[in-house]
Amino acid sequence: MIAKETTVAQFNETMTRWYLTVTNAVSDQEGQGLVEYALIIAVVGVMLVGALVALRGGIGNTFSNIQAKLATNGN
Repeated sequence: MIAKETTVAQFNETMTRWYLTVTNAVSDQEGQGLVEYALIIAVVGVMLVGALVALRGGIGNTFSNIQAKLATNGN
């Protein structure tokens, strides 16, 4: 559990650094669109990580079931 929380924390820190780099590099009106796109990408990334963390048990069970069925049918 700690490793997964660390991974999410590292991801959030990376996204924050990336956002700050972009906002510092682009400070005029022309860069406003770029910053907005960067925010959208950051939010989507955080949502994807959250969804994967929430669904990790279900995804693992699905792959285990598939593997078991393939092993049964293969023999």
